[in-house]
Amino acid sequence: MSASASPPAIRVGVVDDHAITRYALRRFIGSHDDLQVVEEGSSGREAIEIARRQNAQVLLLDLEMPDRSGMDVLPMIRAKAPDMGVVIHSSYSPAHYAVAAIRLGANGYVCKGGDLDELPAALRAAARGRRYLSPVVADLLASWAMDPSHVDPHAQPHERLTQREFQLMLHFARGGESIAIADTLALSPKTVSTYHSLILRKLGLRSNSHITHYAMQHGLVD
Repeated sequence: MSASASPPAIRVGVVDDHAITRYALRRFIGSHDDLQVVEEGSSGREAIEIARRQNAQVLLLDLEMPDRSGMDVLPMIRAKAPDMGVVIHSSYSPAHYAVAAIRLGANGYVCKGGDLDELPAALRAAARGRRYLSPVVADLLASWAMDPSHVDPHAQPHERLTQREFQLMLHFARGGESIAIADTLALSPKTVSTYHSLILRKLGLRSNSHITHYAMQHGLVD
């Protein structure tokens, strides 16, 4: 009696703005018989295009990209491909980004340079429509779920921002202009300006350059 055929490999899309990283991920993911990289991209726009084509079952998405961040495109990916799994793959600390990413629709959050076994496990879980939560991310998510309004009295100022304020703070930190940010996030320039003033007040800062310095100091941007 012949052995039953193996199920088809999980189709993975990889979006990262560094070609060397994409090459390494393609080799590593392809070394697993049940995983195959079928799509690649280097920008937020290309991530949205991969979602639109729906050839990949799971998208491995970097946060830091030249046009739109992974946080910006997550809602768009969810709108175009609600059944596609999305795993965030970032060098940024999950303490700052993981809960927000999962609330926006990500299936998991895997740190670059972390445990290599996490990546294929996260891709497999996402392909099945499940969450992949490392112990660190699970603890963060549980703390938020128990009391979304709770703010740690010892939290850093940026950890007291709302999800939208944090998203906009990252744009300001990267030097984004209000009109461009408004266009990217489908907001009015007046709304962006209002958020700008609010964020400066909450962080106790005076200008965009101070926001950039603050974000770099806390490892929120490169």
